Amino acid sequence: MSRTEVLDREVGRALSALSATAKRGLGDPALAELVVIRASQLNHCAFCLDMHLGIAHEHGVSEKQLDLLAAWEEAEGVFDKRERAALALTEAVTVLTEGFVPDEVYATAAEHFDNGQLAHLIGLVVAINNWNRVMVSRRIPPGGYRP
Repeated sequence: MSRTEVLDREVGRALSALSATAKRGLGDPALAELVVIRASQLNHCAFCLDMHLGIAHEHGVSEKQLDLLAAWEEAEGVFDKRERAALALTEAVTVLTEGFVPDEVYATAAEHFDNGQLAHLIGLVVAINNWNRVMVSRRIPPGGYRP
């Protein structure tokens, strides 16, 4: 399989199904895009960034939020408490610097999301991390996404 052949079709369908299910269950398409963009920034996935920045615009994510997403912790007043909780959980699950998600990060997210939404949020972070790793390992360049 060459680098341009991204995935076996069945694996691709499974990852796509996980992504779609997690987004639907989260119930907030704009927040879902902020989450996948932040994980993609952390994972240096140009393909996914290119793709999801376009989708974020379609869902009404503001330019200010997109411009400041990499510095969301310092961007007071740009992201609400729920978005900040989701972004903190996204970073904790994506990076796992301590080998686990810190209890305080999980507890804060649990204050803003019910059990089902929290499960879908974590599922979404897991899904985009999978996609990022596939695209980065295959060195798939940005620009190839077609809705």
